[in-house]
Amino acid sequence: MRYSRLLIPTLKEAPAEAQVASHVLLIRSGYMRKVAAGIYSLLPIGLRVVKKIEQILREELIRSGAQEVLLPMVHPAELWIESERFQKYGPELLRLKDRKQADFVMSPTAEEAMCDLVRRDVKSYRQLPLNLFQIQDKFRDEMRPRAGLMRGREFIMKDGYSFHSTVEDAQREYHNMFDAYVRIFKRCGLEFRAVEADTGAIGGSMSHEFQVLAESGEDSIVSCSKCDYAANVEKAELRRQAPAASAPAAAIEEVHTPGKGGITDVVEFLKEPIDQFVKTLVYVADGKSVIALVRGDRDVNELKLKAVIGAEKLELATEKTVFEVTGAPIGFAGPQGRSVPVFADLEVAAIASGITGANKKDYHVRGFHLGRDVPAAKVVDLRVAAGGDNCARCDGGSYRPYRGIEVGHVFFLGIKYSKPMKCNFLDGDGQEKPMVMGCYGIGVTRIAAAAIEQNHDQDGIKWPMALAPFQVEIVTAGKEPELAEVAEKLEQALEQAGVEVLYDDRDERAGGKFKDADLIGIPLRVTVGKRGLAEGKLELKTRGQKEAEWVAIDAVASELQRRVAQALGRA
Repeated sequence: MRYSRLLIPTLKEAPAEAQVASHVLLIRSGYMRKVAAGIYSLLPIGLRVVKKIEQILREELIRSGAQEVLLPMVHPAELWIESERFQKYGPELLRLKDRKQADFVMSPTAEEAMCDLVRRDVKSYRQLPLNLFQIQDKFRDEMRPRAGLMRGREFIMKDGYSFHSTVEDAQREYHNMFDAYVRIFKRCGLEFRAVEADTGAIGGSMSHEFQVLAESGEDSIVSCSKCDYAANVEKAELRRQAPAASAPAAAIEEVHTPGKGGITDVVEFLKEPIDQFVKTLVYVADGKSVIALVRGDRDVNELKLKAVIGAEKLELATEKTVFEVTGAPIGFAGPQGRSVPVFADLEVAAIASGITGANKKDYHVRGFHLGRDVPAAKVVDLRVAAGGDNCARCDGGSYRPYRGIEVGHVFFLGIKYSKPMKCNFLDGDGQEKPMVMGCYGIGVTRIAAAAIEQNHDQDGIKWPMALAPFQVEIVTAGKEPELAEVAEKLEQALEQAGVEVLYDDRDERAGGKFKDADLIGIPLRVTVGKRGLAEGKLELKTRGQKEAEWVAIDAVASELQRRVAQALGRA
């Protein structure tokens, strides 16, 4: 492909709103252009990247037994009312009316539409299992779209759904899809972790996120140093790191702490280690007040607290509610003597003489002992996991912290959608039952952005070979006809061998071509120059490496073929 015939409008500067590397580089490199907030047009080389990702998905999913379909992007609201998500989903669901004033939604996900498709034609257990997927545009009306393709409103997504007659078969397919996702992300050339995660708005009872590791990632994850356990920090399990304190070390006593309501302020004022403090937080769970306790240097994991309580809705109490529960303003609350349920983290139970609020303005207490002062407290794993915490799944392992970008998610849904939507089948005894479901999503355009976040430098993108719009770029360093002749012959030889080539035939200075080549991020670059040609050699450079090497002209094509095949795992 000739550079001069492609629309690749590179820019020296990126728009001011572009903050993360992928957003900056996708704009500067001519891969996409903004249409509206969170909505982008893909230019030719951007679309080439997306199509490569889609092809990898199709190959691995079909290999795993899934079948591709294509559902409409606009769904009748009746389907979402059946699943009870029409109102519950929130403002991210774009609701619209047609000319007849009938209600529709712009699809952010397709559980309802897929259930409707299957329930029309699948009636017997003999037709199960069934695994269907689609690759399609989605729309979620994000309040604050940001980071380009990482958090846009319109995006391309692969969503798949499996239907089964038994829980056991659904779980088997869950693991089948898990394995397919591992193959997909390995083929994409990404460093990633499969982590246990909360099911969120989709629902279900079991889920894993696939997180691409990158410093710019929105998600905090931990991975065990010894075993293969990894999880989102909100989901990660923790084990008791110290035995519960068997006896109080001192009697409880009040300490005057005027105006020191924040944990940092009171720690500095009392000159005590922060791990001897107990943070007391009041929450409202389904309309009822509860107290959560964590060590002073920890944070309450609200997902864990919500699960322990069994609450549908959980939120921090208002200042008024805190005063009603404790008799003190925020910052001076304590659990002792309170009549509401108290949930304490495992670490709190190990503190023999702690410091917490005195339930009295401008006062704290020393000598707090959970077992003595709040004997009815329920001791549970309640904190957000952090680097250095002991792994709960093995002996001797500890957590290492990472930042991650979620690019895929697998859910075990059970009958969450099939039951209310009457997506049923007849079993071997003629009994009607709801199908057991799994759900499997991948953000196609987000993979492109995540790959850049993980693979870039100050000069531009460094694409993994499998995702690059082209595998090799040929650059002529001069305008002499003999340079173009060699470049054209090499282009033809590579294309005939199945190598994807971008030939920069523009009438530009060599330095400008090199800058654009680095910016665009093609993995391999060949430079045809006068000096090398005089010696019968061409300059070969791998993107990201400082030093180039000289290769004999008659060996360049075969060497490039070898390197491309090796990078794609085909050597």
